[in-house]
Parts: sequence; structure tokens; C-alpha cells
Amino acid sequence: MDLTDKVVVVTGSSAGLGEQICYEAAKRGAIVVTCARRINLIGQVKERCIELSGKEAFAFQLDIADPDSVEAVIGKISEEVGDVDVLVNNAGFGLFNDFVSFDLDVARKMFEVNVLGMMYFTQKIAISMVDNKKGHIFNVASMAGKMATPKSTVYSATKFAVLGFSNALRLELRPENVYVTTINQGPIATDFFDKADPSGSYLENLGNIVLDPQKLAKTIVNKMGKPTREINRPFVMAGGSRFYDLFPHIGDLLAGGLFNRK
Repeated sequence: MDLTDKVVVVTGSSAGLGEQICYEAAKRGAIVVTCARRINLIGQVKERCIELSGKEAFAFQLDIADPDSVEAVIGKISEEVGDVDVLVNNAGFGLFNDFVSFDLDVARKMFEVNVLGMMYFTQKIAISMVDNKKGHIFNVASMAGKMATPKSTVYSATKFAVLGFSNALRLELRPENVYVTTINQGPIATDFFDKADPSGSYLENLGNIVLDPQKLAKTIVNKMGKPTREINRPFVMAGGSRFYDLFPHIGDLLAGGLFNRK
């Protein structure tokens, strides 16, 4: 897709992967809309996008788990920006802990952010995409939605839900010329792990399979406007997830050992 003057909306884009997606889209001339809770940070992302694109950019404070906040942001996008060409649902969080000691209030919040809020926001954007017979939706799931590992019970459950939702949505919207792509990424060197793993040991234990957010963002932006089913990175985890499906008993050994570094 030629992204010149295309409207690209990215949730959870105050830092990390979402921030880098904004910058990569801006470099290609897109009109970027950055949405997240941290208003001071998305203001900085907006200004950087303006520098990179030479075009207007927008920053809207969004709490994806709050339907009123979603409605307000959707209204602002409609009034101030216009129809959305590309939506990247990146907002989400995780926490790695044994399930028997997991705070279920946190589990509820994780589903509200990672699944229900994402679905609500997506529906509002998808309605106009269907009316216009064009658009592309990217849902950031996770390798954890393909191959669960210890201490990721709740997070994996939310990402399995994102994956199932995306697979069905892709089939529903295909006749309307609206594409749906699922991003299944392994661990990325971002502040996501400040909350998910406060010890800081997880990324350190994984070594060189940790993804660079800028490189992944470039891959995602390259796929905008192309009917792509999934983006799976890193390749070693993508291969492991396929092996897991084909040989589940051996896959459990991989998930509980080789790919478990929490």
C-alpha cells in the first residue's frame, strides 16, 4: 500500500512496538493517530510523526478498557481525522505468575484490555471500513496465543482469544475487501516486561531471540494493504509452535523447557 495520506491508527502506541509502528508509517507519508493512556508520551510520538512525515498527526488519550473512552476517541477520529485506512490494535499488557497465586482482579483487567476493549474498538472502526469496502486491521496477539508456557496462564488465555477472534473476523471481512492480519510475536525488547517480569531476568535469559521493535514494526508496515494472514516472529518460535501443533506431547516438553525462561 502507498501510505501517503492514509490514516493509520495505532493503539498502545506511547512506547515500544506501537511507537515504532507509528514512526515507520509516518516515514511513508501516513497520517498517524497515536492512542494510549500516557498523554505526555503520545504527544511526543505525535510530534515525531509530524517531523518524519511532514504531515499532520494526532494524539488521543485512550483507555481501551473503558467503553466511554473508546466512544470518545472514535468520535474524535471521525470528526478531526476522517475514515481509518489501517488499524493496529497493539494495546495490551501481561503479567507472568503462577496461576494458583494470580490476582484474579488483574486477570479480569487483562481480559478487559487485551480482548474486550480491543474488540469494542475494532467493531467501531470496522463498521466504516465495511461501508467504504476497504481497510486493514492488525491485531497484535502473541506467540503465547499459539504455544502457552508456564506462568503465562492468563496472558496466554487472552492471546488465544485474540487469535480466535482474528481468525473469524478475517473470514467475515474478506468479502468486504477488508483485511485482517494477526501478529504473533515472541518477546520484544520493550517496557512491556517492566510489568510482566519486574525481575528483568526473562529477557536476559532469552538471549538473541528477543525481537527488535523497530525491525518488527518495519515488517508490519510493509504488510499494510496486503492480504496477509499472520506475521510470526521470531522464526524459531514460529517453527516451535508448528511442531507443538503436530506433536503436542513433545511440544509440551519444548514449551516447558526450551521456550520457558520465566
